[in-house]
Amino acid sequence: MSHLNLTSSNEALQVARPVKSWNTTTLVQLDMVLFGILGVDEKSQTVALQVLIRMSWRNELLSWNPSEFCGIDMLNIPRSMVWIPDIAIKEDASDTGSVQEDPFLKLDPSGLLSGTSRQQLTYTCQLDLFRFPFDQQNCSLEFYSLSHNSRSLKLETTGNGTAFTIVSKMIKTTEGEWTLVELQVTEDAASTLQRVGSSLQYTVVMKRRPFLYVINLILPLMFLLFLDLASFFISESKLSFKVTVLLSVFVLLLNLQTILPSTEEHMPMLAVYCVSIFTLVFFGVLEAVLVSFLIEMDDSRREEAKGAVRAEVDNQPKAQRPTAEPTEETDETEENQPDDQNLLKLILDKVQLTLLEVLRERQDKRKPGCFRKLAKLIDVVFFAIYLTTIIISLIVLFVIWIGK
Repeated sequence: MSHLNLTSSNEALQVARPVKSWNTTTLVQLDMVLFGILGVDEKSQTVALQVLIRMSWRNELLSWNPSEFCGIDMLNIPRSMVWIPDIAIKEDASDTGSVQEDPFLKLDPSGLLSGTSRQQLTYTCQLDLFRFPFDQQNCSLEFYSLSHNSRSLKLETTGNGTAFTIVSKMIKTTEGEWTLVELQVTEDAASTLQRVGSSLQYTVVMKRRPFLYVINLILPLMFLLFLDLASFFISESKLSFKVTVLLSVFVLLLNLQTILPSTEEHMPMLAVYCVSIFTLVFFGVLEAVLVSFLIEMDDSRREEAKGAVRAEVDNQPKAQRPTAEPTEETDETEENQPDDQNLLKLILDKVQLTLLEVLRERQDKRKPGCFRKLAKLIDVVFFAIYLTTIIISLIVLFVIWIGK
């Protein structure tokens, strides 16, 4: 340590860039791997990761020959004794308490310093929720130096995105809603910061597991839509059944406000899917109201017609009984009975009126009223349009939704 002049009072090693010539560029190698994706907050547009960051650079002022120092080929030195690159993350939104840094740096005989830090990193990301929950997000992390330009400090990596992806999948410790697709690495992405500085960009490509949303929202809405479609084959309590389905769809729609952010510019496909089903069921209820109204009007007209027939029957003249005065010789029982002619006439009148009423009722059953015919026509046409709209809408929605 004395040979290297590594003391807490040596401020030159702590604050100055460790090069012998200021024209020399310090190469900082920064590697990042993921332990897991902790979560994605759609409301605040942030992503939480558990990452391991390894950073290494060469200190030209700290080197030795191992053969001269008992074969020592590695030293652990405190971070506070040497200069450390001031690397920051542009999108970082986490607090300092979430970083666990190794208190010591490893130093080899050539002057190569390396250190690791483990961090629960929360950073901002512009999420694209158009295909939610079948979405794939590309969230970038841009590392850059706070005070050095590209001539004095250059950021690079020791590997490539494929290698970091394989390592991240091997060491992952969590398995949540999101799965890692790949890590992409881009060097010198300085144009995004509009400055003359070196930067290193890691892009985390992750895909959501949609199973929970399919079970809790998408399939129940589809089942309710099929129930509403099946209600066209029932006649009793059709309107009340459709209203119940509409209310059930509305209750499921309340879950959207806890899932989707209100700041999304384009309406997500899930919202389009839910609103489309609600609209279809709503128009189905309106059609059921119209059909029920027409049928009730037809029934009321039939009741009026039946009442007119009954009034006509009641107003028919009754057969007159004979008015001849009984004689003294007529038996007492013969005075209380009509003669044969009047009795036959009375029976004939009753039979004719009954036959007339039966014929009119049969005619009403054979020929429904104009309102009932119109209701049946509306029901058939609306069912055809309704079924066609459902098939086309679902096909288009799912092709756009799930297709790449």
